[in-house]
Amino acid sequence: MSRYIPFILFTVFTNAAAQLLLKHGMMQLGPLSFAGVNPILKLLQIVFSPFVFLGLLTFVVSMASHLFVLSKVDLSYAYPFLSLAYVVVAFAAWGLFGEDLTLARMGGIALICVGTVFIAWDGGKTGHDGALRSAEAQTPSAEGTR
Repeated sequence: MSRYIPFILFTVFTNAAAQLLLKHGMMQLGPLSFAGVNPILKLLQIVFSPFVFLGLLTFVVSMASHLFVLSKVDLSYAYPFLSLAYVVVAFAAWGLFGEDLTLARMGGIALICVGTVFIAWDGGKTGHDGALRSAEAQTPSAEGTR
């Protein structure tokens, strides 16, 4: 499974990049108000603003990468890695947007990182590919049933 870590990390970083693009786009739009406005037109204005649209496209790329990963490894192995996107976003939001990075948040980030390391270590001991192979071995082929 460790050979898929680059793909998992690509998913994490594109997910984080999408969040940052969405935040930047929403900051550019300013406070939202639907008062006296057609809500559908307002939503279209938001979705098609440049950074929001780019953020949504980046999410599509992230999801495509995640789907590839899910086809190769256990969900219980891949999904917890997505919590690393919070780590990336927290530090990037602090640097780019001046958001607070409190001691409590840094403690949470440390716990996320430790937990992800435990999952990564354990991931090499079990295998999604092996589970698939054993399931295929137990399933009779179409040729064998004729």
